Amino acid sequence: MKENKKTVGGVLKEACRKFMVALKRRPQMIALVVVVVAFLYYSLNLMYISDTTARIQGPGMGFTGFCTMLFSMLSFMCFINAFPYRKPVNKVMLVLMFIMFAIIIGCDAYYSRMILNAVTRAENRIEITSQTAYIAKAYNMLRGHMVILGIGVVLVILLPVYSKLLRKIKTSIEVEGNGEMGAIDLSND
Repeated sequence: MKENKKTVGGVLKEACRKFMVALKRRPQMIALVVVVVAFLYYSLNLMYISDTTARIQGPGMGFTGFCTMLFSMLSFMCFINAFPYRKPVNKVMLVLMFIMFAIIIGCDAYYSRMILNAVTRAENRIEITSQTAYIAKAYNMLRGHMVILGIGVVLVILLPVYSKLLRKIKTSIEVEGNGEMGAIDLSND
């Protein structure tokens, strides 16, 4: 009787194989993870946006922050509905998702411009000190959010390309005795 002993390397190899099989079946999960990271990055740094809005009080700053949060959640739902499991892509949801991504990036750009205007205007300029460092953090966070979301958009656009590349990765396992299938007698004598 053979002893079934699993090594750490064997367990890791099998876990990686199962992960690759899951990615081959649903390659859009790569882009979805990036979109979720963008949403979490914005959400977890929302305090800087709120404090900056309260300090600068520029026209439409609160509205753009609200729109960014709203469309981030809605674009996530559109993403999930755009790629149903084992069905063709829902083009309406895909187009809505890209429209929402464009609105989010536009809101981030507008908010960044409002921050830049507030710290560079000639009269009543807001100085960045240790008490107002959150303004610089909000500006940098918005730039990072746009970059992460841009990467997500590129990954969605390139989905057909890397899904074909993922399918070329061999993830099947060899089973002992598979080659002797012709030797099995199925007659009922």
